[in-house]
Amino acid sequence: MNRPAGSSTSPAVGRALDILVRLAQRPGPVQAAALARDLDLPRSSVYHILSVLVDRGFVVYMPGEQAYGLGVTSFEIGSAYLRHEPLERLAQPILHRLAMQLGQAVHLGILHGNETVYLLKERPTSGPAAEVSLITDIGVRLPAHLTANGRAILAALPDAQVKALYSRRTDFITRTGHGPRTLTELRRTLAEARARGWAEEVDLVTTGLRSVGTAVFDHNGRAVAALSTTWRRQLAYPEPEAVGQILSAGAERLTSHISGHAPSPG
Repeated sequence: MNRPAGSSTSPAVGRALDILVRLAQRPGPVQAAALARDLDLPRSSVYHILSVLVDRGFVVYMPGEQAYGLGVTSFEIGSAYLRHEPLERLAQPILHRLAMQLGQAVHLGILHGNETVYLLKERPTSGPAAEVSLITDIGVRLPAHLTANGRAILAALPDAQVKALYSRRTDFITRTGHGPRTLTELRRTLAEARARGWAEEVDLVTTGLRSVGTAVFDHNGRAVAALSTTWRRQLAYPEPEAVGQILSAGAERLTSHISGHAPSPG
């Protein structure tokens, strides 16, 4: 099938891509007037393109600042790029060492919409934790707000993206009857995770189990994945704080391997 030469949609597509690249290059939200000036585009065209990008989820409008930032769909595309072999190959030996060190299963997961998708899973070769039955196999999707893996990523996202992911009450699914039921409750949980430096869940995915998760960051300081581990909560050891520190060290190694860096505090 031959493409028509000089398609009338090509300039609009090019301008939309230029806007997305510009938003990705900036550390914070950008006003439409600044985009028009920086890209030498008519304001009317910029507003029209931004409206389409907002409708498709590529861009988020922030009323308080009257500015625009990258949306969930842009984040998912970036995550999809990293999901392929480079991320998984680099993560596998790190997960293996963590599983041996902790004596329990360790996962690599990413965010897809408001779900956690598990890409890798490493188990210890022996010990009681090796026999723990988990539903978090490769390819499994679970509500991100219930998993330590998902919470670690959500805690690192801008508030506007979290709000876009959980804009309806029906987004707050539960599995065991526990967990956040409103955006306010979820924000409180994520704030606690940010303050600690790691996320956790207890009895939210499976009764009797608890998990801890830590985020992995790309070259823009965006959370693109997370490492997490799960064990029986009645065990006196390990302590969640110790697990969080060990996982954080592993997440830092993987962040470094993908040429990433954690966002600056504040």
